[in-house]
Amino acid sequence: MTSPVLAIENLVVRYPEAERPTLDGLNLTLAAGDRLALVGPSGCGKSTVARAVLQLLPPGSQCSGSLLLAGQDPSQMARPALRQLRGEAVGLVFQDPMTRLNPLLTIGDHLADTLAAHRPRWQRRQVRQRAETLLTRVGIGPERYGSYPHEFSGGMRQRLAIALAMALEPPLVIADEPTTSLDVAVAGQVMAELSNLCREAGSALLLISHDLAMAGRWCDQIAVLDQGRLVEQAPARQLLMAPASALAQRLVAKAREREGAESLPPPPASLLLEIEQLRSWHPLQSLPWQARWLKAVDGVSLRLQQGETIGLVGASGCGKSTLCRALMGLAPVRGGTVRLQGTNLLSLRGRALRQARRGIQMVFQDPLACLNPQMVVGETIADPLLIHGLANRSQARQRARELLTAVGLTPPESFENRLPRTLSGGQQQRVAIARALILEPQVLLCDESVSMLDAEVQADVLALLRELQERLGLGMLFVTHDLSVASGFCHRVLVLEGGKIVEEGPGSRLLSDPQTAITRILVEACPRLPTAA
Repeated sequence: MTSPVLAIENLVVRYPEAERPTLDGLNLTLAAGDRLALVGPSGCGKSTVARAVLQLLPPGSQCSGSLLLAGQDPSQMARPALRQLRGEAVGLVFQDPMTRLNPLLTIGDHLADTLAAHRPRWQRRQVRQRAETLLTRVGIGPERYGSYPHEFSGGMRQRLAIALAMALEPPLVIADEPTTSLDVAVAGQVMAELSNLCREAGSALLLISHDLAMAGRWCDQIAVLDQGRLVEQAPARQLLMAPASALAQRLVAKAREREGAESLPPPPASLLLEIEQLRSWHPLQSLPWQARWLKAVDGVSLRLQQGETIGLVGASGCGKSTLCRALMGLAPVRGGTVRLQGTNLLSLRGRALRQARRGIQMVFQDPLACLNPQMVVGETIADPLLIHGLANRSQARQRARELLTAVGLTPPESFENRLPRTLSGGQQQRVAIARALILEPQVLLCDESVSMLDAEVQADVLALLRELQERLGLGMLFVTHDLSVASGFCHRVLVLEGGKIVEEGPGSRLLSDPQTAITRILVEACPRLPTAA
């Protein structure tokens, strides 16, 4: 009988200073060719499973039980042998790609270093050819071989991370939220490639996800994790059609509720933010007399009312995130105007600009990448008040506790002294939202701000954002790759392609009657839960 690729028995993992184990007696087995999705609420321990398998737990963590990877116990291996095991026995795709990529290495160097380390006899030409083939397979042209991670969109960085995991064709692929930052069309392509890889090599796939529809589309089995324990495991269609556990029933119900959501009517209100012909271009590597530009945002105009939410959707790299970064002053602006309550932000300088920019805050796509790893959660949230001189330390700390409660991290005393890396991806995103809200801005830019949350927590956070919007008159630009979320949460939706707006309207209309080719692609690629028919 063939040994399983991954065998976990009674695994217990406790992080340093944690009140309870993150994994509490987990049992899980994957054989060659299995495709299993591990789902559950934020903080249930899904990502900890991946970290335990590769022994990437924080120093001081306690780990007990039995864990065998390709017949070997990684916890008993010397560091050189463990490094060899990583990549060759298992390929791991992390949730937040930017924090796993070296900003000083080009895209090609990342792949070349991995291949050279594990294939020392390969010639440089073989390494380059394999690297370019991998980039092509995940939708990145070989002409971007010399680009750096910061020059890629979040989706493109995630595709690079997937190429790195696929490089050595390992018998096990662990994909931890691999499509969180991707639009549905590219997500489908990426998951199809991962599935093909597993099928061709006979590899097992462990997909860690909060997206039940995607889990059902790409995996044969679904396992539900709650507070570090496995509460249900069944064939994908069976679990999605007739979940047995209370948690699975809630998650499926929330997912179906979201799919059936209708667009909101636009609120009658005054003009808050006006953007006219905004351009954000990036220079590409070229000779001075052969200037080439990446026109990430190329003549975007929109008007945002008080209390209104505008959804921005489109393929990865279409300019959604760049538009938000340009509004924040984090990306170069080559032309156009940005008026906040009638004031042209692009004409301001110095103190006047800093004061005006308090009115626009952003929730970034990768929460761990935008949180200071050396600052505890309470200080991270309170820091903007201290920077702008709006409160003393005692007042800022109290306000931070109120925001922690507002975003569902309760009791706040249990979270305020923890470092970001000790939180789950969903909890990190809630901290990022609290930090953005503490200055009480007029405009909130949400760049995939709920994409890392499971359906149940996602609904809670969206409800929180809606309540804050109604109470404070917030205007929101809501970047997402999920048309069903945009349809239910946004008053209207704009579709971007090549840095331009190509279609707009209520989300429900875009879903039922898309007019442009890119919108049709996004609608057709959007995974759906199975129905009785």
